Amino acid sequence: MTDLDLNPLLAPSPLPYGVPDYAAIRPEHYLPAFERAFAEHRAEVAAITALTDEPTFENTIEALERSGRLLDRVSRAFYTVNSAHATPEIQAIGETLAPMRAAHEDAIQLDAALFGRIASLHERLDDLGLDAEQRYLVARRYREMQHAGAGLDEAAKERLTELNTRLSTLTTQFEKNLLADTNDLALVVDDAAALDGLTPGEISAARQAASERGIDGYLVSLTLYTGHPYLASLTDRDVRARLMNASRARASRGNENDNSEVLLEIVRLRAERARLLGYASHAEYITSDQTAGSPAAVEERLRRLAGPAARNAKREKEALERIAGTTIEAHDWAFYTEKVRQAEYDLDTAALRPWFEAERVLQQGVFHAAHLLYGLTFRERADIPSYHPGVRTFEVFNEDGSRLGLYLLDLYTRDTKRGGAWMNSIVVQSRLLGDEHPVVVNNLNVPQPAAGSPTLLTLDEVNTLFHEFGHALHGLFATVTYPHFGGTQVYRDFVEFPSQVNEMWILWPEIVRNYAVHVETGEPLPADVIERLQASGAFNEGFATSEYLAAAWLDQAWHTLTVEQAAQVRDVAAFEAAALADIGLDDPAVPTRYSSTYFQHVFAGGYSAGYYSYIWSEVLDADTVEWFHENGGLTRANGDRFRQRLLGVGGSKDPLEAYRDFRGRDADIEPLLTRRGLTA
Repeated sequence: MTDLDLNPLLAPSPLPYGVPDYAAIRPEHYLPAFERAFAEHRAEVAAITALTDEPTFENTIEALERSGRLLDRVSRAFYTVNSAHATPEIQAIGETLAPMRAAHEDAIQLDAALFGRIASLHERLDDLGLDAEQRYLVARRYREMQHAGAGLDEAAKERLTELNTRLSTLTTQFEKNLLADTNDLALVVDDAAALDGLTPGEISAARQAASERGIDGYLVSLTLYTGHPYLASLTDRDVRARLMNASRARASRGNENDNSEVLLEIVRLRAERARLLGYASHAEYITSDQTAGSPAAVEERLRRLAGPAARNAKREKEALERIAGTTIEAHDWAFYTEKVRQAEYDLDTAALRPWFEAERVLQQGVFHAAHLLYGLTFRERADIPSYHPGVRTFEVFNEDGSRLGLYLLDLYTRDTKRGGAWMNSIVVQSRLLGDEHPVVVNNLNVPQPAAGSPTLLTLDEVNTLFHEFGHALHGLFATVTYPHFGGTQVYRDFVEFPSQVNEMWILWPEIVRNYAVHVETGEPLPADVIERLQASGAFNEGFATSEYLAAAWLDQAWHTLTVEQAAQVRDVAAFEAAALADIGLDDPAVPTRYSSTYFQHVFAGGYSAGYYSYIWSEVLDADTVEWFHENGGLTRANGDRFRQRLLGVGGSKDPLEAYRDFRGRDADIEPLLTRRGLTA
C-alpha cells in the first residue's frame, strides 16, 4: 500500500454529507492529492479531445461537467482551511500550490481541441434540441473559454500562462503579507483603563487575545475594514488614533510584509494580460463578462453616487464638529457619530449589545427568519467534526422534513483566519453528479470573550451574520442539473444581491422581537428603540456611502490603467490620492474603506475590477425589499417565489433574466437612492 493509498483526500469522505474528514487529513496530504487530482482531470479532458466522433452535448459538454470531481473535492477541502485556519504549514502549501493550480487551469481553459469542440456546438446551438439550461451551459462554456484566451495563437497562450502563473503567486503573497502585518500591528495596551468605553465582554476578549499570544496586557485585533468598530466606543482619543493609524499602515510600512511592490506588479501584469486578450484594460476585460458590461457603465454609476454622498458626508462632518467642538479626524468620526445619533435619535448603538447575544441572534433571528420565509429548520450536529474546534455544524431541513444540506458557522477571529466575513461551499449540488446535498460555510471575525462570558454582537455584526447567511441560503437553495451552475456560481456583480436582501429581516418586527432580548434581564428591546433604529436608517449614510465608493473607485482606478499607464505608477499613496481627488472622495476624515495595500478583495480575492458589485447589486436589493413590502413581507408564499425564481436557479440562467422573472420588470434605482439618502 502506497502513501497515496493512505491519503484521506483521495477517496470520498466517510463523514455525513461528504464533509472532509479533517481529523484524518494532515497538511502533507494536500500537495500529493492535488498532483493526483490535476493528472486525473487532464486525463479526463484528454479523453474528450481524443474523440473522433462529432461533438455532441453528451460527449463534450456533459463529459466536461463530469470531469475534475477529485480536483473539486480536494480544492474545496483545502481552500476552506487556507482562508479560515491558515497555519504556517497551510500557507506554505498555498504558496507552492498557487502556480501549479494556475498552470493547470490554463491547460484546460486554453486547450485548443476542447475549445474547438465547444465552438462547434455553439455554432450549431439552435439545431441541438437542448433544453434552456443546456443551451445556457454551452453558451457559458464557450464564452468563458473565449474570455480566458482559448482563441489565441500558441505564442500568446504561452505568455498568457506565464502571466497567470506569476499573478497567482503574487496574489497569494499579497494575502500572506496582509495577514502577517495585520497580526503584527494589533493594538496592545497595558492597562484596561486605556480601553475605557468598551464593554466588559470586549475587554475580556482583548485580554483573552493577549493571553493567547503570551502578552501581559490587552490586545485588539485589527479588522479588514479601515475603521475598526471599537472606534465608536473608545473614549481615549490617543488610543483611537493609534488604532486607526495601525489599521491604515497595514502592508505599507516598508518591511518584509509591505504589499506596495506586489500590488504594482499585479496591476502591470493584469493590464498586460488584458491587452493580450484584446482589451484596453483589466477593468474592460472583467466587466465585459459581467452584468455591468463595461467600465464606462461602472464609472457612470459611481460618479452619479459620489457627488451626493460626499455632500452628505460634509454635512455629517459639520454636525460632528458642532458636538465635538473641534476638527474631526478619521479616528474621531465613529465616536462622535454615536454622540450625534444619541442627540438626534436618542440611540446609543453600543449600549444595545446586551440585546444582541450571538446565540440568540443566530437561533431566534437568522434561523427564525429562514423558518418563517422558507420553512427551514436546523439541528446542530456535534458528531460531525470540522477543520477547527470553533466551527459549529447544523443540519438544515426543508419544511417537509427532507434534508437540504449542512450549514457551518465559524464565528470567531483568530490569528490564522483572514480578515472580513465570507461564505464558501464545500459541497455543491448538481443532479448530474448524484444530487449531493450542499455544504456551506459562513466565516465571521467576532472577538471571542473569555470562557463563560456571553458573546455580545454589535449591530454591524448582526448585519454581517444576516448578510453572510444570505449567501449561505443561495448556496443551499441552488438546484441545478450541471455542477458548473451550482451554488453561488453567478456573475460577480450579482452574487451580493441575495445576501443584501437577507439583511432586510434584521429589524423586521416579527424577527427583531424574537431575538433582541436582554442577555441578563430577558427584557425585549423596547419597541420605541426599534422604531428609532428604523427611522435612523439613512443616518451617517454620507460617510458609509463615501468610504465604500472610495474603495470601489480605487479598484477601478487601478484596473482601468493601460499597459503604458500602469508602467508609470511608482508611488501607491500618490496614485490613491490623485484617484480619490478625481471623484471628490478625498476628505481625510472619511478614509477609503480599504487602502490599496490591504485591499484584499481586489488584490487577493475575486473582486478585481469588481468591487463596484456591492452597489451594483444593491440596486436589485433595494428594489426587491420594496417588492416584499408591497406583497405582504415575511410570508411563505413570498419566500417560495424568491427561492424558486432567484436563489434556486443558481447560475443556470442569465441573472437579470432571473430577476425579471421574479420582479416582473427590471430593477429601479430610486429605492437605492432613497435608502442611502442620495435623493435631492
